[in-house]
Amino acid sequence: MNETTPLLDRVKSPRDLKRLSREQLPQLSQEVRDEIVRVCSQGGLHLASSLGATDVIVALHYVLNSPRDRILFDVGHQAYAHKILTGRREQMPTIKKEGGLSGFTKVSESEHDAITVGHASTSLANALGMAMARDALGQDYHVAAVIGDGSLTGGMALAALNTIGDMNRKMLIVLNDNEMSISENVGAINKFMRGLQVQKWFQEGEGAGKKAVETISKPLANFMSRAKNSTRHFFDPASVNPFAAMGVRYVGPVDGHNVEELVWLIERLVDLDGPTILHVVTRKGKGLPYAEADPIYWHGPAKFDPDTGEFKPSSAYSWSAAFGDAVTELARQDPRTFVITPAMREGSGLVEYSRQHPNRYLDVGIAEEVAVTTAAGMALQGLRPIVAIYSSFLQRAYDQVLHDVAIEHLNVTFAIDRAGIVGADGATHNGVFDLSFLRSIPGLHIGLPKDAAELRGMLKWAQEHAGPYAIRYPRGNTEKVPDGTWPAIEWGRWERLKEGDDVVILAGGKALEYAQKAAWNLPNVGVVNARFVKPLDESLLREVAEKARAIITVEDNTVVGGFGSAVLEALNRMNLDVPVRVLGIPDEFQDHATVESVHARSGIDAAAIRTALAELGVDVPVGI
Repeated sequence: MNETTPLLDRVKSPRDLKRLSREQLPQLSQEVRDEIVRVCSQGGLHLASSLGATDVIVALHYVLNSPRDRILFDVGHQAYAHKILTGRREQMPTIKKEGGLSGFTKVSESEHDAITVGHASTSLANALGMAMARDALGQDYHVAAVIGDGSLTGGMALAALNTIGDMNRKMLIVLNDNEMSISENVGAINKFMRGLQVQKWFQEGEGAGKKAVETISKPLANFMSRAKNSTRHFFDPASVNPFAAMGVRYVGPVDGHNVEELVWLIERLVDLDGPTILHVVTRKGKGLPYAEADPIYWHGPAKFDPDTGEFKPSSAYSWSAAFGDAVTELARQDPRTFVITPAMREGSGLVEYSRQHPNRYLDVGIAEEVAVTTAAGMALQGLRPIVAIYSSFLQRAYDQVLHDVAIEHLNVTFAIDRAGIVGADGATHNGVFDLSFLRSIPGLHIGLPKDAAELRGMLKWAQEHAGPYAIRYPRGNTEKVPDGTWPAIEWGRWERLKEGDDVVILAGGKALEYAQKAAWNLPNVGVVNARFVKPLDESLLREVAEKARAIITVEDNTVVGGFGSAVLEALNRMNLDVPVRVLGIPDEFQDHATVESVHARSGIDAAAIRTALAELGVDVPVGI
């Protein structure tokens, strides 16, 4: 037995957890946190959020009987303690690595994972569905959903709450309130939570406040006198409380790090009829001083020393930073520029922009649909809004892009970060569908810059021309360019990078790197920077098709309906008959692994392109 984790060593499943006394639970929580820190020190994992949720997770598993009882985690990035307590401790070093554990909860990974998740605000609707299925089938298991206050800014979560109150099914909702999502939380819901935390205690012990709570449960009413001298209290669920207005019982705020009291509360709340919200106040990064001090950085830190928190700063220049620098400078030049983000200030490289242009910056919280339609409203009144958003999150606002922006050809630019395979975050975060779903929208222009200079040129063009534009760029790094770099780029014009007319490779963005590497020593293989997917450069495409024996298209997007499909459609319109080999992400979800590994197994890396060239009869030397 490890002398530093004597209790955790005894817990191989939730059943083992129940053999511990309640008095031992605080020590167990600390041992779990220490294990999370050890695992996360390898870098790239969700540290601060998992530390903050540990006590809540220990309490839930102590009371409930997973997997019979269903415990759901919104987003799932905070559930490392859940993984450790459900038999996956030994596998934790494999988390987010190829063939290893997911960084989120995943149904196919464990019977204890109630939902497969990665995006925010979905847990409550899932929980409602499970509770209704339970009742319809005459079963009696418990349903408990853990959702952060950041996720509660999402419209889907609020809409689900409205239906939950109407359906009145028995379930427990644990509102994990740490004032954070990845960035600081914003909006009216956040302000309401802060207001609850500063309400005065019920001063009269067993007075009117207790009488109000007695309508819920006698044991809860008795608890009121104990609450007066603790770090938590009950807030009258019939007074200024939007949850009560929705028909959902509210209890809290309570101390989310007092695991023994959490157990006491959960034991009583799970058996109450109807839905109940238990509002717990936690601290992101709990138990690790440097993570508590800077929970934004320690949300998903690079490799670090777990004892000191020391880490080696990266000198790499990310695509996100390239966008942030460009748009910060662009806003100084054009007062119509306004940037909107759905809770992704840090991830989208907008920290400096938000400081320099606070009056032209809006974080709408985890509400992608609101971000897009707000941009539409700004554009209708003369601004030039830019929506900075991850590719996989833009999926949630497809209707708004189509209906609210594109129909009226509004001047909105979508800066689409994390386009293509993202690697360790896996299937829920891979941005491999945006070319396909955006290409179907009439009038929407789509560009794929090969570097930071082209990104700047495309942003400048989009801000100066009419209509909606989408500029997609990958996760990863690029070369920094000097301030003031605004290359003149004509939208819709491709660029020949390597001459050759036997077989021509058409690729843009990340895939262009592989194309250049594959063709570098092949004398009659051409490479075209196909940096615009909509519109295509049909003039250059015709020129290529009339001379080439074959064409290869390469894209970091699904092969279904993407760039390759666009090329085939254009050739058909032009009545040009030339063989086209379409390389892209296969029509299946890609599990987590390194970006390079996924690209290799998907058949779009340099080696795969050279294999395709050889199959087309090109004399390809061994090696790259």
